Amino acid sequence: MRIVLASANTGKIGEIKELLRELDPELKVCGKDDYPELGSIPEPGRTFADNALYKARYVCRHTRLVALADDSGLEVEALNGAPGVYSARYSGEGATDDKNNAKLLQALSGHQNRRARFCCVLAACAPNGAELTVTGIWEGRIAETPRGEQGFGYDPIFVDLESKRTAAEMSREEKSSRSHRGHALRELVRLWPEFIARAGHTQT
Repeated sequence: MRIVLASANTGKIGEIKELLRELDPELKVCGKDDYPELGSIPEPGRTFADNALYKARYVCRHTRLVALADDSGLEVEALNGAPGVYSARYSGEGATDDKNNAKLLQALSGHQNRRARFCCVLAACAPNGAELTVTGIWEGRIAETPRGEQGFGYDPIFVDLESKRTAAEMSREEKSSRSHRGHALRELVRLWPEFIARAGHTQT
């Protein structure tokens, strides 16, 4: 069976591919870049769920394959949930991870409340109209300065409440066991057989 991930983010694709091995060792996972005709996929929604479903439906419609889309981001309590769905482009045109992190740290300057959470919504769509959405949450706080060399995005400034380390200080395996995406994917694994049955596929 082949599924298409509606993402060109290499870090995100790597995490998802690794975790999807639980579903089926024979599963072939393709990224959006394997289908250049897809072009840039809009993200018009106001919520992570809206965007994940839009992207999954778009890719499924154009490839006629089961599509899996992720929309995720960082929600900071003191900033009323920002950057939220704008996490990847928080610092504006030409946004990079470093620019986004710098802008967020500046926005939190002087704030005592540094509580934050990562949220991930995964949406799967099949050509016959079957759909599935799952959500994962990772509670934490924002560090004063970046720490660690692993991961991507806001990982260097997101501190896990339990370990007191940033996501960028964790191994990939440890991060997967704690992260929002890991939680969402494990829920996807749990519900996958039912979804596949509704999608008209068998796991062989």
